[in-house]
This record gives sequence, structure tokens and C-alpha cells, in this order.
Amino acid sequence: MANIKSAKKRILVTETKTSQNRMIKSSLKTTLKKFEVEIASTPNNAEVANVLFIKAAKALDMAAQKGIIHKNMAARKKSRLAAKLNAIVA
Repeated sequence: MANIKSAKKRILVTETKTSQNRMIKSSLKTTLKKFEVEIASTPNNAEVANVLFIKAAKALDMAAQKGIIHKNMAARKKSRLAAKLNAIVA
């Protein structure tokens, strides 16, 4: 355990930021899973899949902007989701 006041504060700040990052990452995974499940369950419903794709892309961009995931990872995931969406639409 830290003895110095600033070190104690850093521990508290780190715990707070870790919990926020965990919450954002968890909601991102949930959003991506909803998109995947929708595509698997109803492959003919492109309208709902398109709405969920927009939400997933936004969540990926926000996570990348906050530094939770790398920007290239976000771009790669968006590209793969778009390919799945286009396979349904086409």
C-alpha cells in the first residue's frame, strides 16, 4: 500500500478510470454481439441490421477515440462488419 498522499490519489484515480474503461469495453462487446446475433438470426432483415451496424460503428469509433481500443482495430472491425452487412444486402 502506498504511503505518500499523491500515490494514494493515483491508486484511486487508476481504479476509477479502469472501471470506466471496463464499462465502455463491455458495452462495446454487447453492441457488437447484438449486430452479430441479428445477422445470424434474420439474414433477410437488412433495415434492422443497418441500424445496428451504425450503432456498432459509432461505439467502435468512440472506444477508439477514448483510447480503449486501437484505432486500427476499430477500423478493422468496422470493415468486417460492413462486409457482413453488404453480404446480406446484396
